Amino acid sequence: MATSMDVDRTSLDQPAAMHELPQVQEPSVIHTGIPLSNGTQPREPFREIPVKVHIRRPDRDSWVYVGRAMVSLDATGHTSQVVVRSTSTDKILTVFNENSELQAEKRGNFVVVGSIEGSKVVSWSLNALNTSETLRLLACIELTCYRCRQAVADPRSHHRARRRIDRVIKDDRRKRHRRRQEQETMIDLFSKQDLNAPDGS
Repeated sequence: MATSMDVDRTSLDQPAAMHELPQVQEPSVIHTGIPLSNGTQPREPFREIPVKVHIRRPDRDSWVYVGRAMVSLDATGHTSQVVVRSTSTDKILTVFNENSELQAEKRGNFVVVGSIEGSKVVSWSLNALNTSETLRLLACIELTCYRCRQAVADPRSHHRARRRIDRVIKDDRRKRHRRRQEQETMIDLFSKQDLNAPDGS
């Protein structure tokens, strides 16, 4: 009959592998949940965003309808660019990339992009289908055009460049607002003049 001491000695004589702790999973499996052979996560292809496009050219106060377009993300190596392409002609309407000096903001289901070209500001209005697509469009433009390398390598220059862009676009907005006020004042003066004019009787 085996004694308790014999049982304990038997358990100690078991192979060392029986007493080892479970092996920890590889980091790629822990983070992605998908154990790929090369340890990388598959990249989901960018889904194009349908939009309606309007443009406001320099020194103009009104928007002009351009047509329907598809917004795609073209990646080449470590760089990428946002391409707005006409659905009817397949012509590229505009391209935004890391070298673009622009400011993008959400207004309802519109993403309005003020792009500095030389000393002028060209404004693009991209009307997406819904709020979700609008937010995706805005994030796509901001992530693509944000100068991450400059921000890391030279934060001060990056900050100065952003301030310059903001200042130029604000000045353009102020000029347009002043022109509208002057136009409204002229219309108001003409209307009052017409109302007070003699009827000729």
